[in-house]
Amino acid sequence: MAFFFPSFLFLIFFLLQQPLFSTATLHGTSLFKSHLITQLDSSSKNNNATPTTYFEVTKSIDLPKTNPCSYLVLQQDFGYTYGKTPFLANYTPPFNCPSQKFSKIVLEWKATCKGRQFDRIFGVWLSGVEIFRSCTAEPRANGIAWTVKKDITRYYSLLMMKNQILAVYMGNIVDSTYTGVYHVELFIHFYPAEEMYSDYKRNSDYSYEAFDSRADLILPISRNMPLNDGLWFEVENSTDVQSKEFEIPQNAYRAVLEIYVSFHENDEFWYGNPPNDYIRANNLTDTSGNGAFREVVVSVDDVVVGAVWPFTVIYTGGVNPLLWRPISGIGSFDLPSYDIEITPFLGKILDGNTHKISFSVTNALNVWYIDANLHLWLDEKSIKTEG
Repeated sequence: MAFFFPSFLFLIFFLLQQPLFSTATLHGTSLFKSHLITQLDSSSKNNNATPTTYFEVTKSIDLPKTNPCSYLVLQQDFGYTYGKTPFLANYTPPFNCPSQKFSKIVLEWKATCKGRQFDRIFGVWLSGVEIFRSCTAEPRANGIAWTVKKDITRYYSLLMMKNQILAVYMGNIVDSTYTGVYHVELFIHFYPAEEMYSDYKRNSDYSYEAFDSRADLILPISRNMPLNDGLWFEVENSTDVQSKEFEIPQNAYRAVLEIYVSFHENDEFWYGNPPNDYIRANNLTDTSGNGAFREVVVSVDDVVVGAVWPFTVIYTGGVNPLLWRPISGIGSFDLPSYDIEITPFLGKILDGNTHKISFSVTNALNVWYIDANLHLWLDEKSIKTEG
């Protein structure tokens, strides 16, 4: 213990002397070299070595004891994709499965990369609804591989619809220096319900679906294609407000707004930003400021309906890439989304008219990527919800 404490103090002192930085870069104009990239390349010259497998420590998905129907939705190489349209794939649920009642649906992202590259933020959308946001692992000269599994059962009603478009955007840059191309396979696994649930449904006076918490309809609150970017909105400063108009069925009786958030560039380490007064007093001209508090504010028709205080995800190139090899930071491979219950405001928007959802970020610097999904529960026995 006597040895551990001085060593711990030295580590804290060392980190405090180092400016926070990341190799994560989203815009070509701000691409910069990291001295750590050179260090990492020189330490992994053995191209015959086994590729490194990266992973994030997460809670395992509780799966039924049934065999899934697996569906390869996308197989794609992400080379120079920055500023280009998202990759698109046709999507229809697999109707050749023995059962069409699924108790669990899982997205699986499998990727490999070799060479030299920054970490990249990417998103997956189905008909404009974001179902997955993540950060790539940073490759090594001998190659890397990683797999992410996400429970996407909450999007059940959307996933069971035919003839949809799935979009994937990853703004990768490949040139003579940054050579890493991400080779990706995207699967969706449909797990049929176990027999006991089928028996319960047949023998009970109550419908199995009556106890189902999944929404009947999910509306995208994101940008419309075509785009040469992701479908997320970009909030660039504390006064920037991004909005999307929407209209909901009049028989909705519950509404939950699911928000996807990620922070980048000057605000990637917002939780470590000093106050502006401190920056001016110490002439720290290259330091990001606005203090260490951020709040994503959500409004409907310019009335605040909720706020999000985002988890401080550190991406795979954040602070020091060596910290995240092979174990990635919490939330980096599966960025969290945040739910806001807006059912109390339904009375204001169940009029058959178009309304507006807006996003802003308190104290924001460039740039925040934000979009949302509006989950709606509908009363099939009524035309209009009253109360």
